[in-house]
Formats: sequence, structure tokens, C-alpha cells
Amino acid sequence: MNRKTLVLPAVAGLLTPVLAACGGSDSGSKSGDAIVVGTTDRFTATSDAPAPVDPAYAYDVGTWNILRQTVQTLMTQPKGEGDPVPDAAESCAFTDSGNERYACKLRADLKFANGDDVTAADVKYSIERALHLKADSGVSALLNTIDTVETQGEREVIFHLKTADATFPYKLSTPVAGIINPQDYPKGKLRDGFEVDGSGPYTFKADVENNAIVSATFTKNPSYKGYVKVNNDKVVMRAYDDADAMGTAIDKGEIDVMSRTMSPAQIQKLDSGSDSKVDLVDMPGLEIRYLAFNTNAPSVKNKAVRQAMAQLINRGEIASKVYGTQAEPLYSMVPATLTGHSNSFFNKYGNPSAAKAKDLLTKAGITTPVKLTLHYTTDHYGSATKQEFEILQKQLNDSGLFDATIQGHPWADFRPAERKGQYDVYGMGWFPDFPDADNFLAPFLDKDNFLGSPYSNSAIQRTLIPESRREADRLNAAKSLTEIQDTVAEDVPVLPLWQGKQYVAARDNITGVSYALNSSSTLQLWELGRGVSG
Repeated sequence: MNRKTLVLPAVAGLLTPVLAACGGSDSGSKSGDAIVVGTTDRFTATSDAPAPVDPAYAYDVGTWNILRQTVQTLMTQPKGEGDPVPDAAESCAFTDSGNERYACKLRADLKFANGDDVTAADVKYSIERALHLKADSGVSALLNTIDTVETQGEREVIFHLKTADATFPYKLSTPVAGIINPQDYPKGKLRDGFEVDGSGPYTFKADVENNAIVSATFTKNPSYKGYVKVNNDKVVMRAYDDADAMGTAIDKGEIDVMSRTMSPAQIQKLDSGSDSKVDLVDMPGLEIRYLAFNTNAPSVKNKAVRQAMAQLINRGEIASKVYGTQAEPLYSMVPATLTGHSNSFFNKYGNPSAAKAKDLLTKAGITTPVKLTLHYTTDHYGSATKQEFEILQKQLNDSGLFDATIQGHPWADFRPAERKGQYDVYGMGWFPDFPDADNFLAPFLDKDNFLGSPYSNSAIQRTLIPESRREADRLNAAKSLTEIQDTVAEDVPVLPLWQGKQYVAARDNITGVSYALNSSSTLQLWELGRGVSG
């Protein structure tokens, strides 16, 4: 059988697997033969982003998937999802009733891969460095509830928070909270290039051509002490220009595993079972796609224009024509499988309607057709992105209310231009930092947001986000979360489009594939091994 589905039901907003990993972790290879993983992610250093893999800068799923293998964090998301568990830490917990004091104790004799001791002072240095540098990627905002970091002895770290934050253990599992050696990472500047050093499961070496990684070698770190069990000795990751090239490589046996991003056509082919040597594993994911707006730009500054787009766009057509069963329409920035989700956009706009969109623009005194350029990235979310934007363009223009054009850009140019506010409307994807509704709202709406968006809503920032974070039981945060989503549907600073599944393809002698990705699209290379596929 060539398709394997990992079924993950939603439980209290988190996802818990009901099937064991294919082959089981105990059957991992001990031969030392490298497992080769293909990806279409691009890892490029540019003048705008010279330090793409510095934990204080990196903030996209590709670079985080490098850092999660190499730079250890106090906490980690466990195999099979659930609440974060200690990794570099021996234990971590809130020590007050208000979720404002969080204390961790490091494992004994913890060392960096070079043999240096990992101490509480290194944790403090790492966190404070990220906050001090405040990189324009916006990643430091994940740590913005930290007031001060205190150390007690060599092994104890205490975080004093500005406000209650029940999601803080999740934030300590993200790479921006990775523990780094002060000897390798200067305090006052980012570390340029592609070197990565830490105390994680693997060491890392990149082969670079023309300022881009073409392949990277992850070698098992014998000094690693932590939560995960490493089932292989070495993994090589190879970057491909597109999904077709990556698919050819797995057909020829040049790679063992094919990860993000496969094309819809490849997934459909593998799903049919026509290839007896390659298995397709699909699993629920929390990936979303959305349009974002520079709300200060003249073309979309009036929210009636953004509302009209929300009224016109047919999400179902995009999902069915481009992605088939691989995507579902999404009517909130929060995926439907998470606690706190509300269908706010559908509740406000209902089914697509040109008449209702025209009424919105007429009442606001907007002259039609509204001229817009929709920008998208050509090489970051897969080859189907162009087709998706062609459909969006047609939907808007067929209404007679818009005169939309589309323009594609490589990610290395797209992301810096977006951050500088050069695009009025642009398409983005989001792979969550952790599986909680807060992480689909705060990164886009809070101060120092990920997009660099000028949109600011004081009620969201000062009241609703803090209220939701006070609730350790996330069900109790639903009221605040729903109000945030309803406000987003009214103001439309972002416009959700669809939620997708995630897929991994592997040759049939590779084990552990069902756990190679978690719901946040985090690669867990340590799960892979060689053996008899189950």
C-alpha cells in the first residue's frame, strides 16, 4: 500500500496521534549510511538578510527546520503532539498562580557539541541577545512577554514575565529561544552566513554555492542530552529548484525522502499507488495561506476595498481547482482544528457575491475598477502558488470591480520587500510556531508583528491578547479569541484563504516517516531510520 494516513483528532485544541509511527523508532538504522532528504526550501544569504540561520533572525519554516535539529531549546514539542516537554531542561514550570513566573532547571552535565558546558548564563545570554537585536524578521516578538531573566547557580533559570502568558512554555520550544554559545554568537550583531552551533541532536555543515545552501549534512551529536531519541547517524538535506526536480531525484533513488513542497500533481500521482517503491504519508497540518495588506497603501487603505475582496473571493474554487483534497477553505486565521477557531469571515460575508461587494465599495465612495497588484513568491510555497494567484486575479476582475494584475518574486527578494512595505497586497503562508490559536493571531496583530504591518488595534493588543493568554485552559480563552477573529473579519488587515494537509514521500525502506513532520510542519529528522517499512 502506497498511501499511509496518520489520523490526528483534535483534543482540547491539540492533536494526539492514534497510529504508531511506521516501522517504529526502534528499527532505526545504525549503519551510518546517510538518509537523504529533498526539499524545495531555499536558504539564501543576501545583503538584506545576511544571517538567515541565526536563531535571533530566522523566522520561516525552512530555516527553523535547520535550527530545530541543531540548536537545543529548554522545551520541545513531543512526538505525537501535546503539551511541551523538557529538552535541555530537566524540568520547567510556572511557580505562581498568575502564570507570570516560569522556572527551569537544566539537565546535569549538558554540553554544546564542541564540548563547552551549557549553563544557565548561556540561556540568559541567548534570550537577552534575541530581544536586544530585535531583528526585522519579527521573531523576537515571540519573547515579548519576558520582563527579566534571572539565573540561580549554573543550572537554574527564572523568567519573570510582564503579563500572564499560558503559551510561554510553547515559546521556549521555538528556535528564537535556542541556547547558543556566546563564543559563537556575538551579542551586538547577527552571525552572518550559514554556520550553526548548538547542543541539539545534530551538528550541521552546509555546502554553499552563490550564497545559497545546495546541501546540508546533519551528523548525530554524541554529546546531545535531551528528550528525543536519534534513530540515524547522518541525514543529508538537498535543496532543489522545484518539485519536479525533487520528484525525479526520488524516482532515481538519489534521495530517500521528499518533503516540502511537493506539487499537487505529485501528491495525486503518489496517492494513486502507481509507484510501488515510494510511500506517501499524509497527516493533518496547521499550514494556512492568506492575503496580507499594507493598510497604509492608498489602493487598500480604505477597509471597504479589503472588505470587498473578502466578499468576492471564492475559497472553495481555489481549493478545488488548485489543491483538490489537499486544502480546505478557511474563514479565519485560526485553523478549524484548533480550540478557539471561529468562522468569522463566513459569518460576516457568507458566500461570494459581486453585488454585495459593489454595495460595499459604492457606500464608501470608491471608484471602480480598483487597480491592484497581487504579489506572490515563486519559490517558497510550491509551484501551485502561481495558479492560485491566477484564479484570485480572475475572481476579482470578473466582478468588474477590480483591475488586478499579479506579479511573482523569488523569496529572497519577496520577503525583504514585503517587510519594507513595498507591496500593497501579497500572499503569504503560515506554519505555526506552536499549535495554539494565539500563534495564528498575535504574530499578525500584536506590536512588532511578523509582517511589519501598520495595522494596529488597541483593543486587540492591550486587552484581548493579554486576556486570552491568562487562560491556562485554552477553552476558557475562546471568548477573547473569537472577538479578535471577528475584529479581523471587520477590518481585514489579513484575509485567510485555505488550510492545508501536509505530506511526506519516502522510499519504502525508510522508517519513522509518519513522525517526520509534526502538525507545525517541523521536520523531525531524528525519527527517520532504515529498515522494513510498516
